[in-house]
Amino acid sequence: MDKKTEEFYIRLKEELSNTSAWPSEYLYKFIVPTDASKIEAVEKAFDNMGAVINTNQSKAGKYTSVSVNVRMNSPEHVVEKYLEVATIEGIISF
Repeated sequence: MDKKTEEFYIRLKEELSNTSAWPSEYLYKFIVPTDASKIEAVEKAFDNMGAVINTNQSKAGKYTSVSVNVRMNSPEHVVEKYLEVATIEGIISF
């Protein structure tokens, strides 16, 4: 992980700690190339967590947005999940 990415996650943890009571609902948003295996990999990362997952394909069909609403235990767990899905090729987290 590069320094800029590491600083982003440190700042995210601090902001989440200061703005939410934990455990708390958290909304992840990702964009992945439209590929069933990549979408499935995102869904599998949140398997057995009670997550509500919505997908929406872009107009041209090249990309799919994946929104995941899930109850997380702490800001550290939020960041751990971002790092877990970061290994999926072509994924964009926001």
